[in-house]
Amino acid sequence: MKLNQLKGRPGSTRKPKLLGRGIGSGLGKTSGRGVKGQKARTGVSINGFEGGQMPMFRRIPKRGFHSLARKDFAVVNLGRIQAAVDAGALKGDKINVSALIAAGLVRRELDGVRLLGNGEIKAKLAIEVDGASKSAVAAVEKAGGSVTIIPARAPQPGPKERKKKAAK
Repeated sequence: MKLNQLKGRPGSTRKPKLLGRGIGSGLGKTSGRGVKGQKARTGVSINGFEGGQMPMFRRIPKRGFHSLARKDFAVVNLGRIQAAVDAGALKGDKINVSALIAAGLVRRELDGVRLLGNGEIKAKLAIEVDGASKSAVAAVEKAGGSVTIIPARAPQPGPKERKKKAAK
């Protein structure tokens, strides 16, 4: 079989409707779209409109809350740190955020790096991160290492705050 011999299965494709080819075709003039109005135009879709009845997004009760101040941490598990130590990607007993990025365990810092306790750690390491779970801290200390939590860094002022400060 060759590429030029490939065909769809019978009935799998249909010829497209020929629109706007005279009144005798049944799809002439307005091409089956009725007359004028928003739906007769191209590029218009009325998403969520249900013909005047109360739309779904208003009928269903809302739940939950999303904090605008929520921090988004990059996550590292102990098992991945141990694997990097075994592979030689992490050298030395002091590990900080820049070392984790250099080793490829974290792509970018985001709002900080959080250490989680999934996996085992055998190496004696001094780890410096922005946050850590209790199980991660316990596992590192059991292996003879230590976890230091970096104090929360103050958010950098935005352009409006800088402008106000400069005006004073």
